[in-house]
Amino acid sequence: MRSAGVSLLFMFLLISNCNTDSGATASPAPTPDEFLGSTECLEKKFTRASCDLVFCPPWERCANGRCSCKLPYQCPREGVAPVCGRDNRQYLSYCQAMALSCRTKKPLMSHFGENCGVDDPKFSSSIDRDTGLVMLFIPDNGRTGAGGGEEVLVCGKLWDTAAANVACKEDKHPLGAASAGFVSLRSLMTNPSYTMLPRSCVSVRCQGYETSLAECVIYDAVRIGNRKVATATCYQATQEAAECEFRCVNSKCVFLNQTCDGVDDCGDRSDEMCCKRCRKDAFHCRTGVCVSREAVGDGMNDCLDGQDESPRYTTTDHSETHRQLRNLSKCQTYYISPKSETRANRQHLESRLYCGIPNSTTVDDEEEKRGRSSRVKRVVGGIPAKPTQIQWQVAIVENQKMDCGGVYIGGCWVLTAAHCVRSNPNAYQVKFSLWRKHRPQDTTIIAPVQDIHIHPLYNDSSYENDIALLQLEKLPFSDACLEENPAVSAVCVPWSLQLFQPNHTCSISGWGRTAGGRSSDVLLWANVSLIADCQRFYKDRFKPGMMCAGDLDGRVDSCQGDSGGPLVCEDDLGVSYLWGIVSRREHCGQPGFPGVYTQVAYYFEWIRHKTGWPAVTRFNS
Repeated sequence: MRSAGVSLLFMFLLISNCNTDSGATASPAPTPDEFLGSTECLEKKFTRASCDLVFCPPWERCANGRCSCKLPYQCPREGVAPVCGRDNRQYLSYCQAMALSCRTKKPLMSHFGENCGVDDPKFSSSIDRDTGLVMLFIPDNGRTGAGGGEEVLVCGKLWDTAAANVACKEDKHPLGAASAGFVSLRSLMTNPSYTMLPRSCVSVRCQGYETSLAECVIYDAVRIGNRKVATATCYQATQEAAECEFRCVNSKCVFLNQTCDGVDDCGDRSDEMCCKRCRKDAFHCRTGVCVSREAVGDGMNDCLDGQDESPRYTTTDHSETHRQLRNLSKCQTYYISPKSETRANRQHLESRLYCGIPNSTTVDDEEEKRGRSSRVKRVVGGIPAKPTQIQWQVAIVENQKMDCGGVYIGGCWVLTAAHCVRSNPNAYQVKFSLWRKHRPQDTTIIAPVQDIHIHPLYNDSSYENDIALLQLEKLPFSDACLEENPAVSAVCVPWSLQLFQPNHTCSISGWGRTAGGRSSDVLLWANVSLIADCQRFYKDRFKPGMMCAGDLDGRVDSCQGDSGGPLVCEDDLGVSYLWGIVSRREHCGQPGFPGVYTQVAYYFEWIRHKTGWPAVTRFNS
């Protein structure tokens, strides 16, 4: 085998901790390519709707690389809080209200609660034309029994361009804010309206996708005192600078030093999508996306591979911004947090499909004795697996002969290489939890095949689109195709070509030929690295939908007999994804000829269409 996311009676000490303003020191302007990524990336015009790089919110679905609006009934119904709309209707959840806003492109949410009638007050915001002050009216949702609310300003503490964008969009400026600022309230004493201004402010935290400040996280009102309050200057497309330093996808111009800082300055997040590294203390995802330091360890994956939620980063982050955000998270708020609702919605959606984590309690730790030494002998880079270690590996048996492997992706579905099968399901069986090639073990299951779906554009001479789905027969009087078996687990199906980057270490497995030229009797596995720019090795024989992995020295590769088997990559949270399927074999184990695999993420939409699952992957469902 060639291895193979208003209370004025607030305690004074907590107020000081949560709302004290601190000045931020601007970093020097970088050279044009110091932080921004390649021109090729920028030309792809990625935005927050590009779910090849970022997650869709729960009220949107990822399809063909773009986030699109769901219908409200597709939102989770469990553990949600009702929302009052500005149309005097009550909605089941924040997700449901946002799904409607997504479709209409208009603000809908007023506040969390049940007092939604025509006579009940609704949320509103405005920007003072003279001072730029941002003012809010926040309903009290009947807490005082008066059915009223409170007019407040916005504290300067958390105010940034992402929030100012939301305020300006709500104020009928489609490109958002030109700048976000803050001033001392006392500096406005000469203003005629000074005596009418509120003396309390709330902290507001926005992500940038919101259509109204009502959809942002709003913290309790505090007395302004010496604190600074937020201002916004809305963007005027006709007043652009003579030279645009960075052109957003939505046509807005921002300064170069506003890119790659974890803040959505553009309003469509295009300034954060193609970054070599991040400014200040923003967090850099491996996919090139910069996210706010607030995203680290907040219970929601923001990086596709879970990097921002990995203990490796969440337990070692001692930045000042992260410290302030941790302190702020301890502050109580009367208002239900939209971010908490979003987190709960995502956790519910992600729990609908369990995959990518094997049942470790079934792994047999017993190793065969090998003479006087317990050393494992390497065979073309591979080592024997434990009997129930690789729980998604299957064997494809055609007329009692086993020449190919396959991968269990859940339900009644197995993925394999198209060159491994023909359109004759009666000739095939699938063996689960097989270790020794010719001897079933106690956990082995043999399942008949009901149908075979070979990719319609498969080319048997070039191995283009070398992928096939095997649909298993259902058990009698059941919708299931397999009896429950702790030694069988499904691997996750990736939806994005960006999920794993070159040089990532992944694993391959199969019963393919060993260094001696014979097929292995036991299942073998080995680690391989993802290799970029594989066209340099195979020229015009390398086609879209193919990828390379292995070892350029030829020490680790997959060989004949491994075909159809899995190349599996693990993310930072320990979830395994089927990144490739063993495909074409050339010069097996020879230097300069890395293994060629079918890139599963390239065929995600085809897989989802054929399986019919609304949630064929854990995310973006």
